[in-house]
Amino acid sequence: MVNREHKDRLFKMIFGREEHREWTLSLYNAVNGTDYDDPSQIEFNTLEDGLYLGMKNDMSFILDDQLMIYGHQSTYNPNAPVRCLIYLGDLWSGLLYGRETNSIYGSRLIRLPAPRFVVFYNGTEKADEEIVLKLSEAFTEETRKKSDVELSVRMVNINSGYNMKLLDKCRPLYEYSWLIARIRENLKTMKIEEAVDRALDDMPENFLIRRFLMENRGAAHLSILTEYDEEKVKRTYKDEGREEGSEHRLIDQICKKLRKGKNVRQIADEVEEDETLVQKICDIAEAFAPEYETEKVFDSVQKKSPCKIVSNLS
Repeated sequence: MVNREHKDRLFKMIFGREEHREWTLSLYNAVNGTDYDDPSQIEFNTLEDGLYLGMKNDMSFILDDQLMIYGHQSTYNPNAPVRCLIYLGDLWSGLLYGRETNSIYGSRLIRLPAPRFVVFYNGTEKADEEIVLKLSEAFTEETRKKSDVELSVRMVNINSGYNMKLLDKCRPLYEYSWLIARIRENLKTMKIEEAVDRALDDMPENFLIRRFLMENRGAAHLSILTEYDEEKVKRTYKDEGREEGSEHRLIDQICKKLRKGKNVRQIADEVEEDETLVQKICDIAEAFAPEYETEKVFDSVQKKSPCKIVSNLS
């Protein structure tokens, strides 16, 4: 392992800087289907030292009375909603701190920018083009309906070949996606350092992000290696948990599609898994129709096949 002090991920380096407001605005417009044209309206307020972040991969900004919290993740993380909730609390605390006229104990309603959460996913694990992660999914079914709190996070897949309309609307996002895809392709035959260098060298001259990355090549290179190190550690020490997480996610996807009335063949095609495997999971899930509660189905599958669900069911 290399001792790397640089913690910003490449995604934040590209979209989370004051000098890149034009790129950030392009990203905002692409995600929201808007056509704002004044980058100076963006007010960054990213928290730089939140210990719960692990790495500084999130950014936030205010635009038109909206508080946008954008994050990047290269591994599927169903806990994004609770992370965003903690982040939001800290952001609002910062906005209110020291403002006597904004006393939360006063009789006047305090106006707050409305929060919106988006996570840009480019991991190697299969994912739909877009998934909505909800905080309430962390609650038990019994308490979920009684909860007074809900928070939704859009997880958008920006891997090459996904969400092409979105990538076409935001050129820097397309270029970022291209770069990550090229690095992964290079990794099939190269070590990580060489794979990153070759991908940077191979970037087309007309890429908007090329000049910035070349001028900050050392930092960009380091940010990618740091992220790669983090993923390697997770693979080394959390293989079992990662496998269970992948299996849980597959069952969650299947349950959601069963609720929509889709059949086994449709589900297998959409989740890109073997139809026999999907059929076996659906057979177990039928005992929990029509709610198809993920946790109950997952627990039942584990009881029937306690070691490595996917491999044992197939």
